[in-house]
Amino acid sequence: MNKWVLSVLSLTLAGGLLAGCGKTETASSGAAASAPAASTGSGSTSLAGKKIALVTQLNIGTFSAQYIDGVKEQTEKLGGKLTVFNSENDLAKMSSNLDAAINQKFDGILIDHGTAEALESGVKKAVDKKIPVIAFDATLQVPGVTNLEQGDQKMAQQTLEQLGKDAGGKGNIVKIWVAGFAPMERRQIAYKSFMDTNKDLKEIAAFGAATNNTALDTQAQMEAILKKYPNKGDITAVWASWDEFAKGAARAIQQAGRTEIKVYGIDMSDEDLQMIQDPKSPWVASAAVDPKDIGRIQVRYLYQKLHGDQTQDTVVLDPVYVSRDALPKDKQVTTDQLAQFVKGWGGSEQGYTDWLKDLEKQAKK
Repeated sequence: MNKWVLSVLSLTLAGGLLAGCGKTETASSGAAASAPAASTGSGSTSLAGKKIALVTQLNIGTFSAQYIDGVKEQTEKLGGKLTVFNSENDLAKMSSNLDAAINQKFDGILIDHGTAEALESGVKKAVDKKIPVIAFDATLQVPGVTNLEQGDQKMAQQTLEQLGKDAGGKGNIVKIWVAGFAPMERRQIAYKSFMDTNKDLKEIAAFGAATNNTALDTQAQMEAILKKYPNKGDITAVWASWDEFAKGAARAIQQAGRTEIKVYGIDMSDEDLQMIQDPKSPWVASAAVDPKDIGRIQVRYLYQKLHGDQTQDTVVLDPVYVSRDALPKDKQVTTDQLAQFVKGWGGSEQGYTDWLKDLEKQAKK
C-alpha cells in the first residue's frame, strides 16, 4: 500500500497503545464531539475536539508504526482525539471495526488498506450518516470518499529501472509480491510492463505472503530459494514490492554470504534506512513516500471534509527514490533527517490549507 500495505509484528509499535479490544485511544487537548460539524467557513471552534477513528487492516512493521505516528501527530495538532481500530489482517474484523466506528458516532473515519468488498457497505453507511471518510490504499469507489495512494506504479518503475541498469540489462530476478492489496496490484502493473520490455531479465522465482510475521516468513522462503540456486550468478537481484519483504530477503542473502545479489525494495522506515546504509546489506535502494507524511496528509483531507470543503476523489502522493549512494557513510540517519540527503523527502504541504494552520495555532492555546 501504509505500512501498504507487512522481531516483525509491530502491533505495539503503533503508538504503543493497542488495547485488548482491538483499538487504541490517544488523547489530546479538547473535548470530544459526538457528531460531524457543519462548515462555518472559518474552520475554528466548530472543529475543536473531534473524535477521529483510524480503521487499519494490519499494523505490521516500522512503516505502519510511523504512518500511525503521522496520523496521531496531525490529529492532535488540530485538537482532535484519535482511536485506532486494528483489524489484525482480518477483513471481516475490519468490516466490524468500521461498523463500530460508525455506531460510536466518530466525527470522521480514516481507513488504512482493506478491500472494496469488505468495506464498501460500511463506508456507504458512514457517508449516509454524514461521517466523512478518507481512505489510504483501499480502492473504494464510493461517491464523496477521497482515496490516497502513493504513486505505486512510479515507485515500482523507479526501483525496477535502477535494477535493470545495475544488472546491465540481463540476469535472473526473484520477485516478492502478494496479490489482494491495492498498492500491490498497481506495483504489479509496472513490474509486468518492465519485464515485457526487458527480455534479457528473467523471473526465475516469485513468492510472497502477508502474515503476522512477514519479514521472518520471507526470510525463510528466501533461504529456500538460495538453496535452490546455490551458485554465484544464479540470481542477479531481488525485487521486493514491500519493505517487509525486502527485510526478510536481505537478511537471508546476507546470512548466506551471497553478497553478489542486490535487493531493491518499496517503502521506507527508520529500520529500512539502517539496513540500506549498512554496506554489508544486499538491500541497496527503495522508493517511498514518507510514512508520517501519508498519515498527516490523510488527516488534513479529513478535516477539509469536516470543514465542508470539496476534496478530489483521488490524491496521489509523489514518491522519491532512495539509494545507498545518496546517504552518508559516516553516520546513521533517520527518516526525519532524510530530506537533508534526498530531495523531495518529507515535509509535504499537500492538503495543508491556511485555515488548517490557523486551527493548529488555536489548538495550542
